[in-house]
Amino acid sequence: MTIRVLLADDQALLRSAFRVLVDSEPDMEVVGEASDGAEAVRLTRQERADVVLMDIRMPGTDGLAATRMISEDPGLAHVRVVILTTFEVDDYVVQSLRAGASGFLGKGSEPEELLSAIRIAAGGEALLSPAATKGLIARFLAQGDADDNDPVRSERLAALTVREREVLVQVAGGHSNDEIAERLEVSPLTVKTHVNRAMSKLGARDRAQLVVIAYESGLVRPKVE
Repeated sequence: MTIRVLLADDQALLRSAFRVLVDSEPDMEVVGEASDGAEAVRLTRQERADVVLMDIRMPGTDGLAATRMISEDPGLAHVRVVILTTFEVDDYVVQSLRAGASGFLGKGSEPEELLSAIRIAAGGEALLSPAATKGLIARFLAQGDADDNDPVRSERLAALTVREREVLVQVAGGHSNDEIAERLEVSPLTVKTHVNRAMSKLGARDRAQLVVIAYESGLVRPKVE
């Protein structure tokens, strides 16, 4: 299957560079370009995009609002949004993940990283490197977002098995399925099954939202280094 990619950035030159790169791959194609969030949402619906590379700072409707609109539309449940940032961790990362983004990528990333990110997102995984996860945790600390008094989140956690909770803690630490499997001495397939079940029970779109839920519910507490 060909991955249908939508580019949303107010810089035409940057969009052109991304288009050349994406269209050079046999398994993906650019189906549209948007210079603001409202256009990104419209084209996502119109062109049936699978992955949206979304800049946050755009005129009019910004990338954060556009990401929220996409994630809240039942008809776009299959769409994955990858936030493009100037820095790997910026002030909007936590909000982006809460809005439904599958992860984020620095604009200065290597071409291979961008292409890999598109494939990872299309496959339903999350783009949360250890460094990014560490930054995400730091944002919870700085903004006071590590709130363990969310009754809805806490109630949902009660539906998880002991093993699913253990896996969720590891996911919140930024570990991959292979790393979690090694830590818990189980197979990667078993870990993937637990992750999928946890996402289903917690109503998470993907792995990125699992990280947010883990901290919001108080299951995992940020540690100050």
